[in-house]
Parts: sequence; C-alpha cells; structure tokens
Amino acid sequence: MPRTPHPHDDAPDTTEEFRRIGRLPDGPEKTALRQRVVTAWMPMADRLAVQFRNRGEPLEDLRQVAALGLVKAVDRYDPERGAAFASYAVPTVVGELKRHFRDHLWGVHVPRRVQEIRNRVRRARNELPQSLDGRGPSAGQIAERTGLTEEEVRLGLQAIDSYSALSLDAELPGADGSTLVDTLGTDDPGMDLVVDREAVRPRLRNLPEREREILYLRFFGEMTQCQIASTMGISQMHVSRLISRTCSRLRTEIMAGV
Repeated sequence: MPRTPHPHDDAPDTTEEFRRIGRLPDGPEKTALRQRVVTAWMPMADRLAVQFRNRGEPLEDLRQVAALGLVKAVDRYDPERGAAFASYAVPTVVGELKRHFRDHLWGVHVPRRVQEIRNRVRRARNELPQSLDGRGPSAGQIAERTGLTEEEVRLGLQAIDSYSALSLDAELPGADGSTLVDTLGTDDPGMDLVVDREAVRPRLRNLPEREREILYLRFFGEMTQCQIASTMGISQMHVSRLISRTCSRLRTEIMAGV
C-alpha cells in the first residue's frame, strides 16, 4: 500500500549545512550559509502560512510571520539532538503564527487562559447541532461537551464577541445614520463642582459666623461685594479682603488634607 505523502516531503536535505553552521564561527560565511538554509525551507513556511488564511489577516503578512518563525527555527536548531529539522521547524513556525493572532488581532486585551477557553467554546459551538428554531447550543450543552463549567462557557462566549472591536464610526442599526460614538457620554463639568462643594462643606462649619455669612451671600446668594458691604455694614474693601483670605485658607486646608 503506497504511503501517503507528507506535506513537506519535498523539503531539502540540509543536514550537512546545519553541521557546517554548528562548526563555523560567527561571520559572513556562517551568515550566508544560514541564509541559504532559510531560503531552501521557505516553501514549507509558505505552506504553513496558507493554512492560516481567511482569518482576518492578509496572506502576505502571514508569510512574513512564518518566515520569522523559520529564521528562529534555523537559529535554534541543534542537529546533535537527533531530531529532523522539519519536526522542529514546523511547531516553531506554527507557534509564531498562533502568537501573531493572539497578540495582534484581539480588539481588546484578553488573558491567554480566556483565549484558550474561547477557542474550546467556539469549536464546541460549531460542532454541536442547532435547535429547530435556529438557536445555538446552550451554555450547559457546551459545558458538557468541553468539560468546562457553565461560568467558564459564558466567559468564553463573551471573549468571542471581544475578538474584534467595533469601530466608533460604525453606524447603529435603525438609527438614521447615527454612529456608536454618538452614544458615548461626555465629561460633566458639574461633577468637579460637586467634588469641590463636598470638600469645602465640613470646613465652612468651622469658620467664624461673619466669614461664613459673607461667603454664603457671595457664592450662594450671588450678591456683589458692594451689596454684601451694605448688608453687613462694612466697607467693600473689607469684604474683598475677607473673601480672599477665607478662600485662601480653605484652599490650603483642602490641599493639605486638614
């Protein structure tokens, strides 16, 4: 019975080249020999890159990533360990491709453990049959299939949705041209005022009665300094000095956390 060809059966025999690389000192000759070995094995790297196409990345970018993995494999391969180069290079290149997808294509940062759960959930959801009404399998069914808990399954389902982020310029369905950015809130300047008022409130109680009343008339009664001076029976200049001195004192106490 004929043997099924291995996908890399056309790979070159570079055994002697690797032995020479191991014996040569660093320099132009060793660099040129390494480059010849990389070039000879590039068809293998290209085939591995093609296996990852149609996943949201241009094939040319994948080929560059695979080539980087191949270079790493050539640099790290030790023929003295007895393993054939292909058996070492293939997982190295595939690992580089998978790392590229993990590190560069997620719309938000997702921990590696969550990514692994996401992959198991996605596979199980694709393998399990849909219900008659077109709904996908339940979290319980996926948990039974994968051996995960239902909580982990729900986490994986959320991670599936976070694989690619939606642009803020994306139009909302049925929203007459409105985009996602239109739904975002803006900074409320009133929040700073609330914080300032809460910080100053307990310190106002400790002020002398006259200074507390002047501040109330100025900032809450919205009276002018002249009106306050007339009401209090003092000069406008005195009112100005009291407001400036009191506000400076309150500011110092708040900044010092007194």
